[in-house]
Amino acid sequence: MSKTQETGTVLSIVSPDGTRLSLERIGTGPSLVLVDGAFSGRSFGPARELAVALADSFTVYFYDRRGRGESAEVKPYAVEREIEDLQAVLNEAGSAPYVYGISSGAALALEAAAAGVKMRRLATYEAPYTGPNTKEGGLADHRAQLEDLIRKGKRGAAVSYFLVKMIGLPPFVPWMIRLMPGTWKKQTAAANTLPYETYVTNNFVAPVDKFRRITVPTLVLVGGKAAKPMADAQAALAAAIPGSEHRILDGQTHQVSAAALAPQLKDFFTADSASPQNRRN
Repeated sequence: MSKTQETGTVLSIVSPDGTRLSLERIGTGPSLVLVDGAFSGRSFGPARELAVALADSFTVYFYDRRGRGESAEVKPYAVEREIEDLQAVLNEAGSAPYVYGISSGAALALEAAAAGVKMRRLATYEAPYTGPNTKEGGLADHRAQLEDLIRKGKRGAAVSYFLVKMIGLPPFVPWMIRLMPGTWKKQTAAANTLPYETYVTNNFVAPVDKFRRITVPTLVLVGGKAAKPMADAQAALAAAIPGSEHRILDGQTHQVSAAALAPQLKDFFTADSASPQNRRN
């Protein structure tokens, strides 16, 4: 079923395990699927602005990952179920679409590519393979702590724990976000999915042996202002994926702007239809 919004058409599809997923379609041209990172979805995060920036060149699909926004979820969680979700979105988009993923969404897209999910080309931005923040113990302890907070209904505490203890942001950041009620509400609404991020990112350590099996033409992007662990992780990722490209976006942080990102994606995704002399090395 679908309904038309000002910015696109909202669709509802069903993943193989019965999870109903909400996605949106906008634009015209070859199909491109966007995969979000932590917290984000159709109504919150960078996907919508990027989709609009790409809509003149692609039919863009972006969706609420399971457990977020208007998408449901069938438990228990497994990375394999998220790969099936992405496959269901790709099926809706058509035969072997282009795929772009950011942060943990990049990790999910890479896992799918390594599992043999058909894509025309894949671009990633800052897959968070930076290693666990071990100041408060091993990552398994972090996961257990998140799950315990969610089980107790302490969604705000789970968001704060994820941002400070795991991501490594200063302790005042969650308090600043609380001053933005709309943002805080959307982050706490997605707090139940935070433990899932530790699974889909392989405990924030790149499974390089697995990724060496990727055969999809891949572009690995990183911001010029990325911290050294993030920058090093993207270089290692590009080195592991056969034949991949690695580009640095000057002046960009993890919150990459659509204006900086869209031209890179258009360039890479249209390279396979360009003549050899016009392709970027």
